[in-house]
Amino acid sequence: MSQMEPSISLDNKQMEIIAFRLQGQEFCVLTKIIREIRGWSPSTPVPRSPREMLGVMNLRGVVIPIIDLATKLEMMPTAPNERSAIIVAEIHTMIVGLLVDQVSDILTVKASQIQAIPEVVTSFDRGFSDGIITQENGMICFLNLAQMFRANDTEAYAA
Repeated sequence: MSQMEPSISLDNKQMEIIAFRLQGQEFCVLTKIIREIRGWSPSTPVPRSPREMLGVMNLRGVVIPIIDLATKLEMMPTAPNERSAIIVAEIHTMIVGLLVDQVSDILTVKASQIQAIPEVVTSFDRGFSDGIITQENGMICFLNLAQMFRANDTEAYAA
């Protein structure tokens, strides 16, 4: 059984998710943690920052870190282009921008649609994902950003 966020129960509770693509794969997160979605714009590099941190950007007077989500997931780094997007999310108490290849959709799904990641998947940190959502046209990996970015980890991204 996957470890679910406390706010998600395995019932028919409706929840909104935002789906996005990273290197041809679909991922999603809960919309309630999303502040906004922005088009790609270059960030200012910060010396000696974690390798997944592209830099920082000014978001209406607040400097936020921009994280290459693909690199954080140990995929090949994202090569930003005109279709790339920055998903601005509040994780714990920090605002971060997450670089993705493109935003796909905003969907409403039932919590009961989330299936556990198979136990044979040993190289994947199950704490990064609450499971898989199956749909007619494929599957979506449901990410748990609170687990991916632990509260004390976000200090490494402070500018």
